[in-house]
Amino acid sequence: MGSTTGPPPPPHPRPLAGRWRRLFAGVLDGIIVGIVSAPFSWTSWTYVWDSHKGVWDRYPAQHTFLAGIVAFLYFWLLHAYWNGQTVGKKVFGMRVVQVDGTRIGVGQAALRQAVETVLSWLCCVGGLLDLGWILFDPRKQALHDKAARTVVVDA
Repeated sequence: MGSTTGPPPPPHPRPLAGRWRRLFAGVLDGIIVGIVSAPFSWTSWTYVWDSHKGVWDRYPAQHTFLAGIVAFLYFWLLHAYWNGQTVGKKVFGMRVVQVDGTRIGVGQAALRQAVETVLSWLCCVGGLLDLGWILFDPRKQALHDKAARTVVVDA
């Protein structure tokens, strides 16, 4: 009986980036996004009527949606307009390209980031599955790379 995985992927024009470098680049980008989005992720208080107590009560309201927009824009715009690189990818010598090795477009970068964002919002399980996928994929593609038809290569 034959293999169900199909033929191996064709060789890529540039060497694929290593998994550890991708991890370290992601950590650096996460630190940068955290610093930039900190002013947008504050906790404020909102008053809500508590019908059980019969009083107005204060509840914290975090503004993480705004921080998520900052993160989306950081990854999307840098990948789209900075030669497929974020600051982390630049420091660790990597870039995102199309599967044929050509530069990614603005829409492709937006799709890649939108899929990553949606998966990361799925109670962390989606984010772990997305990023964990690179451990077993022959092209070291995360699910968001597969959706956008991109790979991460050495710069």
